Amino acid sequence: MLIKINTLKDYTLKSLDNEIGKVKDFYFDDRYWTIRYLVADTGNWLTGRQVLIAPYALGAANKDTQRIAVELTKTQIEGSPPLNSDMPVSRQFESAFYGYYHWPEYWSGPHM
Repeated sequence: MLIKINTLKDYTLKSLDNEIGKVKDFYFDDRYWTIRYLVADTGNWLTGRQVLIAPYALGAANKDTQRIAVELTKTQIEGSPPLNSDMPVSRQFESAFYGYYHWPEYWSGPHM
């Protein structure tokens, strides 16, 4: 099922062990026309830090409950490389981020 991105804003993000916040925004790759990251608003949990969730970690979006499953724990998210909120996402950050989660890098090989 296709869902417009704007309808997902403010959906609750449910990790494997607890709620982690709400959908704040998305980072979109205009070269390949794909979403690269979901930006989470974690409220008072991880203040002063922009939390990104890659599509690899996203599960189903439930329109009725307005929830999106995130296949990570709060501890994993908390330990992920921090992104300075006033800087663009650099390749250096992405390498550290994807390495931390042991995901294949989308910018090389068949994952492009």
